Amino acid sequence: MQHIIEEAYDYTKKWLGKGKAADYIPELAKADVNDLAICITDLGGRTESVGESKKKFTMQSISKLIILITALKDVGFDEVFKRVGMEPTGDPFNSIIRLETMTSKPMNPMINAGAISVTTCIKGENAEERFEKIRETASVLLGDPDITYNKDVYKSETATGHRNRALAYMMLSSGIFDGSVEEHLEVYFKACSMMVNCEELSLMGAVLANDGVSPINGKLLIEPFHNRVVRSLMTTCGMYDASGEFAMRVGIPAKSGVGGGIMGAVPSRMGIAVYSPALDEKGNSYCGIKAMEYISSVLDLSIF
Repeated sequence: MQHIIEEAYDYTKKWLGKGKAADYIPELAKADVNDLAICITDLGGRTESVGESKKKFTMQSISKLIILITALKDVGFDEVFKRVGMEPTGDPFNSIIRLETMTSKPMNPMINAGAISVTTCIKGENAEERFEKIRETASVLLGDPDITYNKDVYKSETATGHRNRALAYMMLSSGIFDGSVEEHLEVYFKACSMMVNCEELSLMGAVLANDGVSPINGKLLIEPFHNRVVRSLMTTCGMYDASGEFAMRVGIPAKSGVGGGIMGAVPSRMGIAVYSPALDEKGNSYCGIKAMEYISSVLDLSIF
């Protein structure tokens, strides 16, 4: 497997310099756009990696999976999907249009409005207690007991997250959830700011690929039905409004984040993660997409 990811790295690095780092969150604009990492974890727990595989970056929208897993564990499927739908949108991840034109719950948990709504399901006495539940879920799935969030990125997101604030207040006014918008957003922004590396993401992908069972110790980490829910939403909604094209070109359940990471879960085979912070116009890692396309083609990974 090592030679495959090395070939993928050599194939992909010719696109370094294409795209640009996210700059609407000022701290993310500081990322080195020449960084590139590719990792695969098989279902025996072995991880192969190349490039900047241990370099930490913020999860951003990949954390939506962890928010969803935490909420499903906390309140169950029915309660979560009272507050969010399960259909793809075809709109950008931060779109407000569906909430403007339809006074209903957000379309799915993989867009910002949906993830904020799912965050409101997580119970706790305060924001700190609620975020700790998410952090604990992340630490188990990523194999990092010390996982934490980047305080500078969190502050940057809080200071500039006006559209997310607008989405939240629109949902509050429609009765989709109640409580303090600022508390809900504190939990959400901290989750998005959690730090991870490519190897850890590939391990989480392997857990999802393995029906929720850790490939390291054989423990059940995600209830099987919840695992299917998450993988299904990754397939249909995980790559923002490029999810359909990604399904055709790559064909595996995946989730991207504007921090430059993409995590994939190939059912019954492996977890894959890539990291390169320069993004395309849809908000997905430019080189990450290229690497995923190469690996899927060479290993015939498409589930379709």
